[in-house]
Amino acid sequence: MSAHNKLMLTNTLTRTKEEFVPIDENNVRMYVCGPTVYDYAHVGNARPVVVFDVLARLLRLLYGAHHVTYVRNITDVDDKINARAAQEGVSIRDLTEKTAAQFHADMGALGAQMPDIEPRATEHIEEMKQLIETLVEKGHAYVADDHVLFHVPSMEDYGQLSGRSLDEMIAGARVEVATYKKDPTDFVLWKPSEEGEPGWDSPCGIERPGRPGWHIECSAMSAKHLGTTFDIHGGGIDLTFPHHENEIAQSRCAHGTPVMANVWMHNGFLQVEGEKMSKSLGNFFTVHELLETDRLGGRKWPGEAIRYTLLQTQYRQPIDFTEKGLQEADKQIKRWTDLFIKLDVVPSADPKPVQDVVDGLLDDLNTPRAFASLHKLARAARSGDRDAAQQLADSLAFLGFDPKAWVEATQEEEQSALESIDPALKQRVEESIARRLEARKAKDFAESDRIRDELAAEGIILKDQKNKETGEIETTWELKQT
Repeated sequence: MSAHNKLMLTNTLTRTKEEFVPIDENNVRMYVCGPTVYDYAHVGNARPVVVFDVLARLLRLLYGAHHVTYVRNITDVDDKINARAAQEGVSIRDLTEKTAAQFHADMGALGAQMPDIEPRATEHIEEMKQLIETLVEKGHAYVADDHVLFHVPSMEDYGQLSGRSLDEMIAGARVEVATYKKDPTDFVLWKPSEEGEPGWDSPCGIERPGRPGWHIECSAMSAKHLGTTFDIHGGGIDLTFPHHENEIAQSRCAHGTPVMANVWMHNGFLQVEGEKMSKSLGNFFTVHELLETDRLGGRKWPGEAIRYTLLQTQYRQPIDFTEKGLQEADKQIKRWTDLFIKLDVVPSADPKPVQDVVDGLLDDLNTPRAFASLHKLARAARSGDRDAAQQLADSLAFLGFDPKAWVEATQEEEQSALESIDPALKQRVEESIARRLEARKAKDFAESDRIRDELAAEGIILKDQKNKETGEIETTWELKQT
């Protein structure tokens, strides 16, 4: 990677923006915490998916597609899953399969590519048990009342990631008070399963079947697929403590490594219309319902508008997700689409972004700066610069948008609208256009303007465009949207 392409990332672990230097340039490795599959993903869940999708695209551009491994897990064993399956009267397997498929479809609609590897917790139980037994052998965990718990005081520098005091950690852990705990901050690695809950043979000689705690899942899956130390670990800021803090504790103490991941990245919180998203406030939106309909007019929001809205704010900053923001994003995409249709441009087969866009992303994924470059290209394209339009289309495609699909959908809509028009009206408009073209040829511009204004009064808009091959003026028309 050239000096020009120096990637700077803010590392939660060091609290500084620093140059990203991979452990191995030929094997850049990133792990991101994925969904717990018991319900539709909400817009807050979508933010890290979209953010780290952009980072994965950037890493592949910088190091080569075959030199990057992006892992995002699926948590398919969890108390919330058990409760939802019981509530709906379905099997846990059916619930998790259905919800994972919904997640893939919804995130795909936002332009997010699948990760290279998507491990499921239930497929890595043996790795979790081995990790737990290692922690017990090394004196970092203990068995109590059919549970296995990590003993936090056994790790001298626990708490580096979140920077919390002991009192804050006790308060923030939100763990049940249990008489078998040696310390209030100790957390569960393995717990017994009740009747009807998923269970596996337990580690450490425990006879009762059990299941893993949440934190141990990511430690086991990341180690299996990326190694005991890897480059980047990402997720939402809400996961910093206790989830990521506990991942670090388990992984470092089991493997004897100074770090689990060299760079820890966290995206900021998401609010909706200026308030914390909650069902009680009526501002809780799943991606699925946004794609299906808005709550006012029953109009479907395009996935690209949601993606645009999520990327307009730099990933570390809090974001206010609003209906106005979605409307603006939708309008912007339509403006770009009109440009591509006018200049007859679609993305290249292997689209590469302009350097200005790359430079924005190299600065700690500064997507607002990258978007400013897109707007600059659009201004040039509006003045007829076809190369700028091509660069805009390619840059958008690199960022996970699909200008080709926008153009095709718009053209299909226009064609469909034309086909639904009354044939008699169609014939009359075509005859008026023919008379207007004759008037223009005869330089009778007053008559030409009169015909255009007469049609405009009926809500018929004419568009003149020069044919690139013949140089002749061609006129198309559409009915004004009411």
